[in-house]
Amino acid sequence: MLNISKNQLNKTVDIKSSKSGQRVFHGRYYKYFNQFLGAFAIVGVIILFLPWTQTITGRGNVTTLTPDQRPQTIQSPIPGRIEKWYVREGDFVSKGDTIIQISEIKSEYFDPNLVERTEQQRDAKAQSVGSYAEKVKALDRQINALMNERSLKLEQARNKLTQSRLKVKSDSIDLEAAITNKNIAQRQYDRTVTLQEEGFKATKDVEDKRLKLQETEAKLISQENKLLASKNEVINAQVELSRLGAEYADKISKAQSDKFTAQSSQFDTEAQVSKLDNEYSNYQIRNELRFIKAPYDGYINKALRAGVGQTFKEGEALVGIMPAQADLAVETYVEPIDLPLIHIGEKVRVQFDGWPAIVFSGWPNVSYGTYGAKVVAVENFISPNGKFRVLLAPDEEDHAWPKDIRAGSGAYTMALLEDVQIWYELWRQLNGFPPNYYQPETGNSNPEKK
Repeated sequence: MLNISKNQLNKTVDIKSSKSGQRVFHGRYYKYFNQFLGAFAIVGVIILFLPWTQTITGRGNVTTLTPDQRPQTIQSPIPGRIEKWYVREGDFVSKGDTIIQISEIKSEYFDPNLVERTEQQRDAKAQSVGSYAEKVKALDRQINALMNERSLKLEQARNKLTQSRLKVKSDSIDLEAAITNKNIAQRQYDRTVTLQEEGFKATKDVEDKRLKLQETEAKLISQENKLLASKNEVINAQVELSRLGAEYADKISKAQSDKFTAQSSQFDTEAQVSKLDNEYSNYQIRNELRFIKAPYDGYINKALRAGVGQTFKEGEALVGIMPAQADLAVETYVEPIDLPLIHIGEKVRVQFDGWPAIVFSGWPNVSYGTYGAKVVAVENFISPNGKFRVLLAPDEEDHAWPKDIRAGSGAYTMALLEDVQIWYELWRQLNGFPPNYYQPETGNSNPEKK
């Protein structure tokens, strides 16, 4: 109450005369109180010089050390409809165990014999490829035969041409002989006529020479005809040689064209066979995808698409699974100002939610219920919560983590920094300074103060 009354009780009533006042208001009371204050001050000053471990605290949760050991959802790569469940939530499944059976919802995959029919189509096309290959071989043999026949025919035509040329030469010689005989006969005739005019030859001799001259002239004309016929045979032989070359070139070209057509059909059929092989493999794999199987040993967490008959799209999560064997770790988050203080391999104390602990922030060695950890990874990019993620693994040199902790449970972490005196830590906290910057043992041994 405010002391505003004019009737002051402390001046009218003497409490020292009471029994309790006599026990309190005496000289020794002030002496004991002063001694208590002095001892408290001495103890407080001593405490200010005690060592204090600077820490960086953070909140996080339990996770796994490697990404493949973390809880995940199982998706279906194809759309479908749920036909049957083979597990319940909480069941243990081994790798390859069937979890769900699904059916197709696309009309092009409704045929139950789709794989067998595709295999039959592929086999039929493969036989067509063999037929085309045999046709190509037959055309190759035909082309070789035509080439051999062309060589023989051309050789025969060349021989005939040579014979015709030799005959022309022979007829030319015979023509020269006929011309010579004709000239001789002409001179003999002229000489006989001259001698007959002079009376030395009879008329019968002139007539014989005239007959002989006419015979030689006839032979000359006949030989000229033979020579012209021989030259005509040479021309015919040359024409035949050219005709044979053109004829067999046409036949060979046609056979080669048929061969290339067969090869083109063969290659096209081979492409169709490859396409059918691809479809056959895809249909086989798609049939296997109708059974959703466990990717590893683990426990079924939650069915995300419950019931039977529900349809879903490709890539949609169907069920959650947790690996049976996992190397646990803790992911915690630190402020950006504290990130330069975190280095890989540093020691960290961890308190798990659900495990009782007595924590002394400045004296972690006397804390109870905390577990040792070390930094194994520091994120290089800030998280959506405005902090940097740090991954912690169990410290082999400390006692083991509890076996009953599960991924996803909360954790409180303390990164251990420098050992300083309490007065320095109080001064730092009052001024809002960050903990001391220092280098790990692998770096510079001289700490840098900020």
